[in-house]
Amino acid sequence: MEYIIIGLLVIVILFLAFLLITIKKQEAKENTFTNTILNLEKNVTKELGDFKYDFSRNLQNDFAGLNDRMEKRLIWMNEKVNVRLDENFEKTNKTFNNVLERLSRIDEAQKKIDSLSTEIVSLQSVLTDKKTRGIFGEVNLNYILSSVFGEKNSKIYEIQHKLPNGFIVDSIVHAPSPMGSICIDSKFPLENYEKMTNRSLTKEERDMALKLFKTDVKKHIDAISSKYIIQDVTSDQAILFLPAEAIFAEINAYHPELLKYAYDKRVWITSPTTLMSTLSTIAMIIKNLERDKYAKIIQLELNKLSIDFARYKERWDKLSRSIETVTKDVKEINITTDKITKRFDSINQVEFQNKEEREKIEV
Repeated sequence: MEYIIIGLLVIVILFLAFLLITIKKQEAKENTFTNTILNLEKNVTKELGDFKYDFSRNLQNDFAGLNDRMEKRLIWMNEKVNVRLDENFEKTNKTFNNVLERLSRIDEAQKKIDSLSTEIVSLQSVLTDKKTRGIFGEVNLNYILSSVFGEKNSKIYEIQHKLPNGFIVDSIVHAPSPMGSICIDSKFPLENYEKMTNRSLTKEERDMALKLFKTDVKKHIDAISSKYIIQDVTSDQAILFLPAEAIFAEINAYHPELLKYAYDKRVWITSPTTLMSTLSTIAMIIKNLERDKYAKIIQLELNKLSIDFARYKERWDKLSRSIETVTKDVKEINITTDKITKRFDSINQVEFQNKEEREKIEV
């Protein structure tokens, strides 16, 4: 019994010892875990501190770099803006100078217009006289003729030409057949035209001026038709020259009966523009006729040259045949000369040949 109790006590003591050892080991493990956690906490705290420091430093560096880049970018943008502003200012300055220049030109043009208006007024005052209007028309006509045909080209046109009937025409253009010489006379029915276009006058006065204007134009047409169209001397048509485009436009636009009247009288009404076109056409016709005339002369000469060349070819063929005959004779004579020369050589060398050879030579 005692042994059993002792054994139980030993077992309990061993259990208690084991339990105590286990508790000690557990406490040691807990201390180790606690130390590990503390160390880990310290490491984490250190790493967090290092990370915070590095992050702060990198952030400051990034902000500093970004600030530098932003500053450089702003400086570059400022320079670009200044360059653009300078360019735009220069362009604006040029535009402003151009505007000033054009304004000065406009001012000069306005001055010229004012002076031209004064000249036109003075010209109108001069043209109120019939004689002066006649001189103005003749000068204008002469200028157009000299512009188209050249100055003092008497072969094509003449100024103040006297016709066989005793009348003197302002100018005559000597066009070739079948056109013939065309007379051109300047007329300037201005007085009644100004009255019929003057709106300050009454309708009755303007209508009366219109009738007188038509009468004036018909009188001019009759005068040109009767004086400057002469059978077998001039062309069967003549030209009435109006120095004013406005009067010409008035007749063509509103008075076709005057055009028909002139057509029936074989008189063509022209203005400075249409007369220049008409004379240019006549000049072109004259040049073409002259060119055709010279072309016919050239063709005739070529035909003569062709006949001479045919005669030359015939004679050359005869000469060629003669030369061929002479050449053949020369060849034959040359052959005979060679034979004679060989015989003389043989004689000089005293070569005796047999009878057959002599006979061959003689042959």
